[in-house]
Amino acid sequence: MNGYALGLEVVSLGIRDVILPGDMKDLMNRVTEAKKAAEANLIARREETAAMRSQVNTAKLLEGNPTLMRLRELEVLEKVATNSKLNVVLGEKGLAERVVNLL
Repeated sequence: MNGYALGLEVVSLGIRDVILPGDMKDLMNRVTEAKKAAEANLIARREETAAMRSQVNTAKLLEGNPTLMRLRELEVLEKVATNSKLNVVLGEKGLAERVVNLL
C-alpha cells in the first residue's frame, strides 16, 4: 500500500512525547547539561576578554594623560574612604604615594 491508496499524501511527520528508558534519559540530561555548561563557559570567557580589553584601553589612556590618572586616583580614593573610616588629607605629592605611606 502506498500513500495514494486512500487519496492521502503525508507531507510531514513528527514525533512527540517520546518516553526513553531510564539510562537513555539520564544520558540525554547529562549531554544537555554539558552543552549548557560549555555555552555558559564560553560567555564567561567572552566577558573576561572584553573586560581585559577595557582595562588595557584604560591603562593606555592613563599612561598618556597625567590629569586623567589623577582623576582615577581620586575615584579610587573616594571608594576607599567611603567604605572605611579613613581620613583623607590631600597635599602636593601624588595620592598613590600618600596612601602607600599611610599603610
